[in-house]
Amino acid sequence: EPVSPSVIIGQAARYLALLFIVAAIGCAPTAVETYDLVLSGGRVMDPESGFDGVRNVGIRDGSIAVISEDKLSGERIIDVAGLVVAPGFIDLHEHGQTDEAYGFMVRDGVTTAFELEVGTGNVAEWYATRDGGQIVNYGVSIGHIPVRMIVMGDTGEFLPSGPANTQAANPEQIEEMARRIDEGLGQGAVAVGFGIAYTPAATVEEFETMLRVGLDHGAGAHIHTRGGLDGLAEAIDGARSTGASVHIVHANSSGGARTREFLEMIEAARNEGLDITTEAYPYEAGMTFIESALFDGWEAWDDEQFGIHQWVATGERLDRESFGRYRAQGGEVISHSRTEEMTFAAISNPLTMIASDGMFNNGRGHPRSTGAYAKVLGRYVRELGTLDLMDALRRMTIAPAERLQQRVRSMTQKGRVRAGVDADL
Repeated sequence: EPVSPSVIIGQAARYLALLFIVAAIGCAPTAVETYDLVLSGGRVMDPESGFDGVRNVGIRDGSIAVISEDKLSGERIIDVAGLVVAPGFIDLHEHGQTDEAYGFMVRDGVTTAFELEVGTGNVAEWYATRDGGQIVNYGVSIGHIPVRMIVMGDTGEFLPSGPANTQAANPEQIEEMARRIDEGLGQGAVAVGFGIAYTPAATVEEFETMLRVGLDHGAGAHIHTRGGLDGLAEAIDGARSTGASVHIVHANSSGGARTREFLEMIEAARNEGLDITTEAYPYEAGMTFIESALFDGWEAWDDEQFGIHQWVATGERLDRESFGRYRAQGGEVISHSRTEEMTFAAISNPLTMIASDGMFNNGRGHPRSTGAYAKVLGRYVRELGTLDLMDALRRMTIAPAERLQQRVRSMTQKGRVRAGVDADL
């Protein structure tokens, strides 16, 4: 039927009114999104993607919500212009799991710290003592060293000083060690820790039995090898025969004067298809416990050899008399046993992640406990140009995250700077 002009005009008016409403809504100022924290104007560097650019980072509920060129609004805004915004550093080898040590870690850029070489003999208890939370993320291995000490009745404080050092285990003892390691992995251990250099009486059979227990749980092994290149070959053979994932701790300490060859062996194993990684710390001196198996046979040393050792508690350099006295007492000793060339060989090799091997107690310890990451950035990136900045960050962040993330799924949220991951920065 024909439509009257009044109806047409009425419909048109309603249509135009609707258009005005839509236009008004579109032009109305929208609420500005506000973040808990904004890092403003920093150079964002993400080693996972290779992104490197000036951006603003908005953080909400502990996660990165947005990375943007646009100005962001936040309840708290930190102007980081001229600074680098990088993932928090992930330390795979940190013995100083105390409030004091954690405080120094964060000052060195570390936001996640693991005790994976020595580990613990009681995983549930270790985590329970930290139930209140810490200022860094943390985790622990079930350690072959402490488990062997328990099973063998060794009363050493941190490392073996009795039968766990000197005695071979019988089949029943090996079975009990395997049971305890299985139990620890069931309680949430990150990995299986080994310090074969500190348990020289442990057989290859014992070592590979524990590797297989870890493999059953999808857990890798973090190993302090024994005997230089031969000890590394033992660890590689273990990975080959069991299929275990193996991480070799402190290539510079274990490789010593043959660090380049040590790393070449790891590279060859990787080229063979074995899952083997390694780490280094940027110092010529190491630190351990004077009562440990590393110093067995010290009585036969030349007098000059004692002087490279420094007692942590007092800072004094040792001689034959003081070395013997402190060995009977037990405690931490620094050994100035390597050269800058050896350190350079380890740090310059692209295979090595950065890990501190730190331990800091009552204001005393090795400098690596408080400054390993700063030293890499200051000396080997800025001063010497040995590493470019992105590669250094890769070794400190995404590489260790990827080493652990198959078993520890939360590590997929660490070591990265992108929207949706944890704001560990």
